Amino acid sequence: MSAVGDDLRVVPRNGTGASDQGSRYRRMSEYMEQTHGRRVELRVGDGVMGAYLTLPRSPGAHPGVIVAHQLFGVTPDIRAVADRIAALGYAVIAPDFFHRSEETGVELNADEEGRARGFALMGELTRAGVLDDVRAAEQYLRRHAGAAGPAGMVGLSMGGHLAYYAATQLPLTVTVVLYAGWLTGTDIPISRPEPTVALSGGITGRIVVILGADDHLITEEQRAIIEARLRAEGVRYEMAVLPGASHAFLSPSAPTFHAAAAEHAWKLIEQNLTAELGHALPQT
Repeated sequence: MSAVGDDLRVVPRNGTGASDQGSRYRRMSEYMEQTHGRRVELRVGDGVMGAYLTLPRSPGAHPGVIVAHQLFGVTPDIRAVADRIAALGYAVIAPDFFHRSEETGVELNADEEGRARGFALMGELTRAGVLDDVRAAEQYLRRHAGAAGPAGMVGLSMGGHLAYYAATQLPLTVTVVLYAGWLTGTDIPISRPEPTVALSGGITGRIVVILGADDHLITEEQRAIIEARLRAEGVRYEMAVLPGASHAFLSPSAPTFHAAAAEHAWKLIEQNLTAELGHALPQT
């Protein structure tokens, strides 16, 4: 990947919300104790992008993983996802893809007002901007976080769409896409001019698509279209459809959180990152 970003400064870490989000955040705090996380800023083109950087406490170089956020920005849920991946032995960065619209960083509440603002911000994203941001994040991990070797990406919901698109354009070794919407149509700007799934032939690494069987946003017909295209293009892929799970089943703060589906998804995330990137730390 080409370099487009340089570090500007480290910003004190924001609160993670682990102490005020109820019992479902308690387990996540265990991963925070195994990692060191902070907010950073990096340059993208002529602007500045904020991001959450989290690293294993173990010394040495680690493969890099980029986490793409959902509609609400780099929220406590997203930081917790990044911390859990970092605890496996990866250098992880979660960029704020909304930085061109909101310079101070976006962290929206998962309510109607936050959803409306999130959709408005998503409507301002462009494919070119997403690729610049992913390149900048990956280069930051290599230059300033000691990342080495292949890179991967994990995206949730909107971020899953961003990750899928990035995988079609950039040499990502492994991409994990969780409940990504709008892949088969042209409903949002980042799915235009052609549906993102139509670009699947550009995927050079492995892609893992994880969905809930009861997700209202991704129908059975859409799942079939995605899988058929991946198969036709000869992409190394896995699609997991988890029974009983709806949209956002991985997020503990969401009303649709599904513990069994989340744990199954985490097993798939760990297995595929380890198989494709290596360097995972032994569990204790």
